[in-house]
This record gives sequence, structure tokens and C-alpha cells, in this order.
Amino acid sequence: MRCNSLDFHVLFEQLIQKLNSQITINFEELVPYTTAVCRAIRVEKIVTTTYANAKLEALGRGDELVAYDSGEKCIQGLYRRIVNNMMNVIICRVYIKEGAEPWTEEEITRIRMYIETMSVYVSRSKITAAAEKYAFLDDDGYHNLRYIIRYIQRSMESGGLNGMAAIHFNLKHFSLVNQQIGRKAGSLVMLGFFKQIEHMIDDKGAAGRMGGDNFVAMVKVEMLEEVLNALAGIAVVYDPGSGERIMVSATAGVFIIPDGFTATDVGDILDKIIAASTVARTKGTADVVYFSSELAEEKEKLSRLQRLFPDALVKEEFKVYYQPKIDISTGELIGAEALCRWFRGDRLIPPDAFIPLLEMGLDICKLDFYMLDHVCRDIRRWLDEGRRVVRVSVNLSRKHMMDVDLLQHIIDTVDRNNVPHEYVEVELTETTTDVEFRDLKRVVSGLQSEGICTSVDDFGMGYSSLNLIKEMPWNVLKIDRSFLPVDGESENSTRSVMFKYVVAMAKDLGLECIAEGVETEKQVELLKHNDCELAQGFFFDRPLPTEEFEKRLDQYHYSLSGEAWGGKSI
Repeated sequence: MRCNSLDFHVLFEQLIQKLNSQITINFEELVPYTTAVCRAIRVEKIVTTTYANAKLEALGRGDELVAYDSGEKCIQGLYRRIVNNMMNVIICRVYIKEGAEPWTEEEITRIRMYIETMSVYVSRSKITAAAEKYAFLDDDGYHNLRYIIRYIQRSMESGGLNGMAAIHFNLKHFSLVNQQIGRKAGSLVMLGFFKQIEHMIDDKGAAGRMGGDNFVAMVKVEMLEEVLNALAGIAVVYDPGSGERIMVSATAGVFIIPDGFTATDVGDILDKIIAASTVARTKGTADVVYFSSELAEEKEKLSRLQRLFPDALVKEEFKVYYQPKIDISTGELIGAEALCRWFRGDRLIPPDAFIPLLEMGLDICKLDFYMLDHVCRDIRRWLDEGRRVVRVSVNLSRKHMMDVDLLQHIIDTVDRNNVPHEYVEVELTETTTDVEFRDLKRVVSGLQSEGICTSVDDFGMGYSSLNLIKEMPWNVLKIDRSFLPVDGESENSTRSVMFKYVVAMAKDLGLECIAEGVETEKQVELLKHNDCELAQGFFFDRPLPTEEFEKRLDQYHYSLSGEAWGGKSI
């Protein structure tokens, strides 16, 4: 039975209206419309095969779809190959009932109209799917921040934030995972960890990566505990062949969205969980921190300091304080460490209130070079005044490793102030990754060749302490205060033994060895007993304003063995 032209066009118009109502094609919903059109033009079966490109067509790698099948015995009556603007290849095979009269020219025209129309919508569906993929998936297969933002925006518009919790989580010590199993396996582990969390959330929320090892998730409150338990530690397989696994965990900031909560934009939520997550990651008191009003006040305080920083730098509110370094065999002042103090009017802002804040971004780099420049100014002035001058160490944050021209920037700052290189020492903290290690080695070697001393700060706390002193030409090894035994500690304690051998190793390697955090006379005796001649700490002096330190320079420029220092006998 053949239908007239009017019937076909009515059915075809209904099909197009249905196609236009879908963002991507859902062929199950199209079945009634496709069936009606195909019956109208005596088509028993349509098979469509889509290839991403001609190369995959030649290899036979495509997606086949049976758009309609009446179940009748049929033969192929029409073949159509279409290449769209995206270079996708669409092949349509149209079948007619076996033994039926051939299609008329009018029917063939209608069949081709159907095929070409469907190819347009298949192309649109492919483009939409590709756009979805590229817009909301990153190159490593993670849903990205745009995906999370879209989820939150849609939830805000539909009033679906009630009963939800937002989480920002950061993988713990993941650089050490990369170090242990390799970067390639580490990438698989990170993805495996995320996929387990994403699978757990399923359709009860969404999860995505902000970048690096930082992630965001939105979950139903009733499953929050389950997700946080997973973030506390999941074993992830990194070698499918052997089944070898590694434990991965995360710190997290959580904001449980209260009923009736309204947000002007997505940032109202993200800011809260990032602030809480930062506290969890940096304070070390808890792996999970919930956003609260107290945390909001602290965040505002930090934001205020961050806003004040550029103006404070211009107004030179940051002052250099010098903590003396002492040769304990002679009592002689042989150097100093430059430390930063921020005075806002008459108020002192303690370093632990602003240094961690600046470390979150690159502002710390601006402050470090400000300090280096001001130290060089002081050294130049002391030389011009005929004072005895000692070597001064200046701390540089690990953040500087991002600067490929760091070495030249240091040298330019020293030379601009016309300071002999031997009076400057650069303190660099141990690195935490193999990439930073290579950059650090390049900088240390370059400074060494320029006659600028380098010291490794916080020795024993980072990437590979033994590699650090084996591979790099350091001048000074600063022993972290955590290695220094406390009064009353046994000579056989782990800390005492480690201190003894770290000092011996440094001396055997020809390094100066200085202990920081020396606070008692017994610790001074311990240093002497272990042949560690250099010390720094409150036992001798706290960090001093420039004027006070200059008095120390003037007063203690000769050997003071056996004399008083700061009211204490050494």
C-alpha cells in the first residue's frame, strides 16, 4: 500500500519536529516516527553505519545502527554514502520487501530525502557529543571544572542545592607516589582514585578535576560520610599484571549547603570549600575541615592581608630582621639569616599570618626579592661605613623554581647593589618532586659558579636528602630543628644518633654545618661534642632589627671565647 504525498509530508514533518526537540538523537524515542515514515515509503529496513573518518571506514571501525526493521524478509534496494563537513562518513543501506514492486522515482526521492535529513541530524548529534567531550572532559579523561560549574549552575536554577554538600579535595603527598612508582603509573593511580570516587557518587552528584591533584565534588548529604571515608584512603591498582596496589588519600574542605541557601554565582560555593580545603592541607590538624563562620572570618582576614600586600611592598612596610649565626668554638658572629617582619603602622603582623598566605601564589617571590634587595642595600652600606661585614643568608621559596631565569635575577639584584658575591648566601628549601630537583640543581650550580654561597634549608624534610647533597655543590647544610636533640634526651635516642651522623656526613663532604633552633646551653654542649661548630637560635639571639644587629657587628668582631654573649656563658 502506497501513501499519498500529503500523508508522507505530514509524517515527515512530525519526525523533523521530534528531531528538533532533541539535543542529541535518542533513537528509541524516534521509533514511532521512523516506523510511520518508513511504512509510508515501503522501506522494510534501514541500517546506518557511521565512521569518524575515511581511514576508519577502510579499517571497518564504525558504529552501526539499525534505524528501522520491520522483520520482513527483504533485500537491499538503495545504498548511499555521505561525507559531512566534519569528514564523518555515513553509509545508509535501505531495504525493500523481497518480491515487492520496485520503488517508484517519487518513493526513491522521498527515501533520499529521509536519508539526507537523518544524516544531518546524526552529524549534529556527533558535533554535540564532541562538543560535550571537549568542553567538559580534559585531555586525561577527567570531567573538568566547567563540568562542575555547569552542574552547580543547573542545580542553583532548579533549586536543587538543598540537601547537597560541596567538597574540594587534594591528594596527599602525591609527588611521593610519583617518586615511588613513576610518573606514568602515578597518572593511572590518580585517574583510578578519581574514577572510584566518581563511580561511588554516580547520579547522586558530580565530580571533576580543577587541575593537578585538586578535585571538586557535589554529593547528596546522605552519602557524604561514605565519600569522606573513601577520601581517607583507597587502595588503587597501579600494575594490572601483578595486582600491585598503592594507598591514596586526600585532605578535604566541605561545605554542607543549608536549606534555603542562595548563591549569586558558583564562586559562593567554590570559595568556601577551597578555603576549608586550604586549612586542611596546610594546618595539618585535620584531614577534613568543614566551612564555618569562624573560617569565613579567617578567610576574610587573609583576603584583607592579600589585598594590602602590593601597597605594603611599595611603602616598604616589610623590615629585615637579622638572626646571628655563631661559631660556638670562638663565640664569634660569623653570619646572619635575614628574616621578614611586617609592620602595618605600629602593629606587627607575625610571619605565620602572612608567609603561608603569600606561599599560596607567586606573591612570595616578590617578597623574597624585596628582601634580597634590602639585604644587599644594608651590606653595601656597611661596607661603605667601614663596618666588619658577615655573610647574610636570604630565603627563597620553592615557588621560584617556576622562574627559568631565576639565576640571572638573583645575580642582577646582587650586582645592582654592587655587593661582592661572597657576602650573599641563598637558602633554598628541599624540593618535593624530581622536576623541581633538576631545576634546583641548575640554580645551585649556577650560583656556585658565580661565587654565591648556597645552603639547603630544612634538610631531611624533602624529595631525597641524600641525592640532594650528593648531586649538588652546596656550601652549607642547615640541620632542621627537628633533628636537634632536646635537653635530657639519651645519646642513644634515634634523634641523637641521626644528628651525630648528619653532622659527620656533612663534614666529610666538606660542607659547613649549622644547627638552627639552638635554645639551651646543653644543646650548645651537644653541638661541641659532635663537632658542629656553627649555631643559630634563641640561646644567642632572637632575630634583631637592623640597628640592633649593627651593634652586634660592631661589638663582636673578634674572638669572644669564654666571654658573655647575650647574658649567657658559652
